Amino acid sequence: MHKPPLFHLAFPVYNLDQTKDFYTKVLDCKIGRKSNKWIDFNFYGHQITAHLTKNVNIENKINNEVDGKNVPIRHFGLIMDWRDWHNIKDKLIFNDIEFIIEPYIRFQGEVGEQATLFFSDPSFNYIELKSFKNKEMVFAS
Repeated sequence: MHKPPLFHLAFPVYNLDQTKDFYTKVLDCKIGRKSNKWIDFNFYGHQITAHLTKNVNIENKINNEVDGKNVPIRHFGLIMDWRDWHNIKDKLIFNDIEFIIEPYIRFQGEVGEQATLFFSDPSFNYIELKSFKNKEMVFAS
């Protein structure tokens, strides 16, 4: 069986210095290549690239209701190990990161039960971090 491919995501930001501080200090990402218009980050083994723009639409708050919460439709994130999720949740709380959706257990007692939380970076890119106690439930219907 082949290894899963690495994921790449490019996203807009309006301030590279704030973005660099947030992703390196809060999320512990390492910096890869960079220029004065973009920065590559190692996002837990995946490559994400912040591209500087003046056209970030911070008003784009389109949500869907999921489990009684207003989940931002445009978001990216990670499915983490249970212990790692709790560690990063504690770090986000320690750093006074404002949650879009507070940490909680979604679909409790149902197929797909998961720990989840949502927050945004300084350019209002929404990030979800979640974890399944039973990883076999990631794609369960």
